[in-house]
Amino acid sequence: MKTKLIAAAGALALAFPAQAAGPDFNDRQDFAFADRGFVATRAEPTIKAADGRVVWDLSAYEFLKAPAPASVNPSLWRQSQLLAKHGLFEVTKGVWQVRGFDLANATFVAGKTGWIVIDPLTSAETAKAALDLANEKLGARPVVALIYTHSHVDHFGGARGMVAQADVDSGKVQVIAPQGFLEHAVSENIIAGAAMQRRATFQFGSLLPKGPEGLVNSGIGMAVAPGTQTLVPPNVDIARSGQELTVDGVRIQFQLTPNTEAPAEMNLYFPDLKLLDLAENANATMHNVLTPRGALVRDAREWAGYLTESIRLYGDKSDVLMTSHGWPRFGRAEIGDYLEKHRDAYKYLHDQSVRLMNDGLLPNEIANRIRLPEVLGAEWYNRGYYGTMSFNSRAVYQRYMGWYDANPVHLAPLEPADEAARYVALMGGAAAVLAAAQGAYDKGDDRWAGELANRLVMADAKNTTARELLAKTYERQAVGAESAIWRNMYLTGARELRAGVVAGPGQSASLDFIRNTPTPMLLDLLAVRLDPAKSKGGEVAVDLIFPDRKERFRLRVKHDVLTYEADPKAGGADGVFALPRAQFLAGALAGADLSGQATAGDKTALAKLLGMLSAPRAGFPIVTR
Repeated sequence: MKTKLIAAAGALALAFPAQAAGPDFNDRQDFAFADRGFVATRAEPTIKAADGRVVWDLSAYEFLKAPAPASVNPSLWRQSQLLAKHGLFEVTKGVWQVRGFDLANATFVAGKTGWIVIDPLTSAETAKAALDLANEKLGARPVVALIYTHSHVDHFGGARGMVAQADVDSGKVQVIAPQGFLEHAVSENIIAGAAMQRRATFQFGSLLPKGPEGLVNSGIGMAVAPGTQTLVPPNVDIARSGQELTVDGVRIQFQLTPNTEAPAEMNLYFPDLKLLDLAENANATMHNVLTPRGALVRDAREWAGYLTESIRLYGDKSDVLMTSHGWPRFGRAEIGDYLEKHRDAYKYLHDQSVRLMNDGLLPNEIANRIRLPEVLGAEWYNRGYYGTMSFNSRAVYQRYMGWYDANPVHLAPLEPADEAARYVALMGGAAAVLAAAQGAYDKGDDRWAGELANRLVMADAKNTTARELLAKTYERQAVGAESAIWRNMYLTGARELRAGVVAGPGQSASLDFIRNTPTPMLLDLLAVRLDPAKSKGGEVAVDLIFPDRKERFRLRVKHDVLTYEADPKAGGADGVFALPRAQFLAGALAGADLSGQATAGDKTALAKLLGMLSAPRAGFPIVTR
């Protein structure tokens, strides 16, 4: 059932969390920066995969040309209008960006013989479209170098849309990345990939229709392109800050910034162009210190520290500043003010979260109280379109203190459904709780109405009246949300309460990720799939030989734990299997018969081991149990 979003009176005032006094809507500087240097965009708005599936539609956000509707926070609508600007833009002499073709920007730097491309987007399809546009409007050039600023897929996944592996292997194309890139690029979503992908459907609103009552953007870009994700491994590592390379005649200095927005990340400075690229360490919004989809908590203190270093190294030398998301900034005074205030927002977040933590406040207490000072909160780029002060303050607490708040009652908490059922009974039954929830909703107290309705839904997922009321509270909170991803999560929760769990649109990932994932990481993935209900204390040991990689591993299940070792001593395995690694993965992940690959011992040993594994549950519930 589709319910029209209606902004109830006071919805914006009740939106959580409130910030300091907001910026000036009459300030059009960002629009001038975002429009500056526009060259052209695609004539054909749709970008399609080889099978004809639409990967990206530039016309999908035409609705943003209208004034802000009642169903979207006006501040978020403004951000959406800025991010929706798409096409090829000149940043400075010899440098262009393609924006609005994916979640991130692709940057094209003209070298002596070809293109140096910084961050080739998420998918091969959108990356190729960006390259085609640059070649069409600026003159065809080969790509002679790719630079990955950091290890998130929206900054490298489109690589094969721009370069061929043969050209990389021959040295014709340089692929430059910060030290540790490959490990982090393939590892972030390996172990907890199933849970992260499920939660990402909430964060990015991938199941929501695009429009004023659905998806309007993702905070740092419009959306994640659901195309073919690829991975071309780097062949040049940046190992230290201050390292300088001349790439196709262009001088580039690098500043390593590990453990900031990504575990492997770097900034770039072009001294001859007076151009600073701050990757994703600076944005047109406050970023996430902990992403709602799940990840390791980032270090807000280090993040601010690296921005301080950027100011010291490049602040008074840069005439233009660009980033991996959003639009550039121009002029040394503007750049200096931006860097200082953006840095200070992260520093304030860290320092005040820790101060309140040391005063004994708990995560939710800190989240409800922390606000940026007016001088910082009044800047558009410090608003919470992606990360928010409240969510990030809880992440700072988690980084230092973990999830436990030191109250012994939380040492062994009840499960949500059990706890909810007991609360509902204590409060006089479902009818009484529903009446209280409805009363709170009628008063505009959506947070409390949602809390009560959520108890009912957790206690009884079949209570359709409670589900509908909870969905309505989520929708109304979505109206007030300044954060794009909070809006997405509220609306996706409402959708799921009404329609049930629907599998999200999967990425059409190529074999590149698997091909470039170190074998130990893949064996770790198998280890977290071992199901004690299937192994039942049994034991089995298998030697795997991968001739194509010159690797040998022994996998052993014992005590309901899967362990492995490289280059084991002879003997000790129940069966030995020699096969290409890709074939083994087909058996491990897709159930192919591998008994014919046995070279010694029990031919059924590998099947026995693989039979102890369980695939993750793809569509587990989030807003119900």
